[in-house]
Amino acid sequence: MNGLGGLNKSPNGVVIGLVQLQLPVVATKADLERQTEKIVWMVGKARRNLPTMDLVVFPEYSLHGLSMDTNPAIMCSLDGPEVAAFRKACIDNQIWGCFSIMEHNPHGNPYNSGLIIDNHGEIKLYYRKLHPWIPVEPWEPGNIGIPVIDGPKGAKLALIICHDGMFPEMARECAYKGAEIMIRTAGYTAPIRESWRFTNQANAFQNLMVTANVCMCGSDGSFDSMGEGMIVNFDGTIIAHGTTGRPDEIITAEVRPDLVREARINWGVENNIYQLWHRGYVAVKGGAMDCPYTFMQDMVAGTFRLPWEDQVKITDGTSCGFPAPTRLFGQVDKAAE
Repeated sequence: MNGLGGLNKSPNGVVIGLVQLQLPVVATKADLERQTEKIVWMVGKARRNLPTMDLVVFPEYSLHGLSMDTNPAIMCSLDGPEVAAFRKACIDNQIWGCFSIMEHNPHGNPYNSGLIIDNHGEIKLYYRKLHPWIPVEPWEPGNIGIPVIDGPKGAKLALIICHDGMFPEMARECAYKGAEIMIRTAGYTAPIRESWRFTNQANAFQNLMVTANVCMCGSDGSFDSMGEGMIVNFDGTIIAHGTTGRPDEIITAEVRPDLVREARINWGVENNIYQLWHRGYVAVKGGAMDCPYTFMQDMVAGTFRLPWEDQVKITDGTSCGFPAPTRLFGQVDKAAE
């Protein structure tokens, strides 16, 4: 299955490289330019490292570091020089790439965004993080859903970011929209190590979907990101795992989207994403095609409320030094324009 990390590539294989990038310090425009150059160089390293590689994945915060700085001078845009450099790197090295930017938002806080660029330099996937890691992160909650695209070899790709992966609904949405490979980029530090591992595996198994997951790596003098590049097969088994914590190491493996498709069609036992809507089909024709989940019904109705809602202590970012917001989701921040 793994083909020795992609060295022996099968006709139906997609080889993925996960870059455990050294955690940077980015405070100025010059810092941003240097880090852009570093990422471009690493795209070239990925191609030189493994000629069979189809997709190279960079972690969340690979461009901006973990400072949570929202300074407009170091925010990016889709038509800015940083993204242009990433697009050129994919063309020059004939490889698909997944990149992270903190994106300027004229109507409020910046977005934490991810891009997948093909080997012709075209932006094929653009995603804004739906679940910022609150109360630590100040980013605007994403508002464009979870896109799924045709990637290398026609594999269906989705991208989620870091804390997104702690919500099983996120992986389920990716799979429901057809994703065969779900990428999860992150900047997580060591306290999250165990939950990172088991959620990566659970997200794969519960949806018969490959997950490819990678964090920043090393220290910036304040924070220590853990690396932990991890590729998990659709049955939940780990194909490749970066456990050394070595910055700038590229974790590689071959995955087989064709076998994902085969499992989704042919599995009976544990074909859970199908059985979610067809529960008990042995007893009743087609299964019980209903929605027995109160939380789903309440979210759609706009009445979601936990039994302990009034007891929750942390409900804004003031504990992490951010002012309490007054603007509702979807409203324009006039001061930010």
